[in-house]
Amino acid sequence: MALNGRAHRTGSRKDVSLTRQQIGTMIADGWTIIIVDGDVLRLDAWLKYHPGGEKTIMHMVGRDATDEVNALHSIDTRSRMARFRIGRVDGRWSNFVPPIQGGLFTSHVDQDDITANMKGGDITETSSQSESSASSPMFDPVDRTTDFALRGPGGQSFDLETSSISSVSTVESDQHHGSPKLALKDAYTQKEIDLDLAKYPPLDATTQDDIVRRYRLLHHRIIAEGLFQCNYKAYLIELCRYTALFGICLGCLHLGWYGTSGLFLGLFWHQLVFTAHDAGHMGITHDFTMDTIIGIVIADFLGGLSLGWWKQSHNVHHIVTNSPEHDPDIEHMPFLAVSHRFFESLRSTYYNRIMKYDAFAKFTIRYQNYLYYPILTLGRFNLYRLSWEYLILGLGPKRGPAWWHRWFEIAGHIFFWTWFGYALMYKAIPTAGDRILFLLVSHMVTAPLHVQITLSHFAMSTADLGIHESFPQKMLRTTMDVDCPEWLDFLHGGLQFQAIHHLYPRIPRHNLRRTQKLVQEFCREVGIPYALFGFVDGNKEVIGKLRDVGRQAAILAECQRHVATKSD
Repeated sequence: MALNGRAHRTGSRKDVSLTRQQIGTMIADGWTIIIVDGDVLRLDAWLKYHPGGEKTIMHMVGRDATDEVNALHSIDTRSRMARFRIGRVDGRWSNFVPPIQGGLFTSHVDQDDITANMKGGDITETSSQSESSASSPMFDPVDRTTDFALRGPGGQSFDLETSSISSVSTVESDQHHGSPKLALKDAYTQKEIDLDLAKYPPLDATTQDDIVRRYRLLHHRIIAEGLFQCNYKAYLIELCRYTALFGICLGCLHLGWYGTSGLFLGLFWHQLVFTAHDAGHMGITHDFTMDTIIGIVIADFLGGLSLGWWKQSHNVHHIVTNSPEHDPDIEHMPFLAVSHRFFESLRSTYYNRIMKYDAFAKFTIRYQNYLYYPILTLGRFNLYRLSWEYLILGLGPKRGPAWWHRWFEIAGHIFFWTWFGYALMYKAIPTAGDRILFLLVSHMVTAPLHVQITLSHFAMSTADLGIHESFPQKMLRTTMDVDCPEWLDFLHGGLQFQAIHHLYPRIPRHNLRRTQKLVQEFCREVGIPYALFGFVDGNKEVIGKLRDVGRQAAILAECQRHVATKSD
């Protein structure tokens, strides 16, 4: 392949050294390229089959995904990734902005030459550390305020006023030129960035590499201490709790105490979700098929919710935590907004739609701190909608190891609505009024679960500090833990250790408390603040954040009215 550089021949095309420019050219031509442990993986063939969904991979295109891959995958899965290897990079890799996040790429080399030479095992340029790590004006993020459109996955263009443009991913590239520029010159965004830059370790390569090195050492220590091993006795206790709650539900139903029966059914669902969460992360048996079956039986057959939908959404959440444009777990427009950036009518790359900041949203966001808890009481109904949409439209993998999940889940939903909708609500409850009471109580009782899910992220930073922030720092910057006494762990179900869970998602929840001490020690060593709040204080933080964003919405509306009046 004719490129600037010296000739080099290798015995295997999988051992070929690829430069940053070559990889950028591949991505420009539509190749799905990620870097794992220095290996260049082309995942186009795997994209449609990935059980965790396409978007988790798309957010890693052009990036070193080593820590993300290791956190979310078993050793067996990681070993099978070798078949997608097309080469290696030498030295430290400097990340690109993925196309799905608005990264711009230009093809400067004929792709046929690349393909032909790689098949032949020839390459006429070797990669050097400086070439792999140095910034490239051709491929690095540009000042998005000067472009009229961006090219995303599939070549679609995004309009600047409504697209999923990162407000901060331009910071680092612009700082190279000495003049940081932020999308829309947003003062609130600048303030949030400044606070994070002052509070957390600097983003230079030396500091971030040291954080990654210590994080990986901690990973080995956690393995050595057996914290990835599941405590099955703890699940025996869980099973007794589930049986007792459902038994009390049926007993109260037999006595005609329909509201009380609904209460215990809601508590039953509340507890079940914790084990479904463990299974979804392969944290029980660590076997993909076994944990999937356990998870679907619990989530679909007993809870009426889709595990497949949850895994796709939740895995993206783990990759792009608290990103307003990309993280579905904080995209609740028009009802809730945890960042002023939602006022821009952002495009959600997960839902592939504009999150409109319309008249209704402007009203609800101003009062969201009051609406927060009432909205969460209806959260389960929204989960039904998302689950049905996922299964009916067939949004999951249709081939590969997860091809059968959709049909097993559909069978689970038929089973659920047979026992819950027909046997309990219709046959066992005589009147429409009692049925409504049973339905509402059983579903509203699960609201604390939705509070727990949102608690660990809503109050944390939503700023994007750019492509060079390490995985562990980003997880700890966007996630908080909730402090509680050990005897209350069953009530929180492991969700109180979200910061730990985001660093090591496959650790069984019964080992998270032990792991917390090790992570706190790691944070002290690298200088990353560890966010830990009591449950009450954590709720105050969330309500305070919602109130602040609501006030910003009110200020913006007042400014718009003032400008309109002045122009008139």
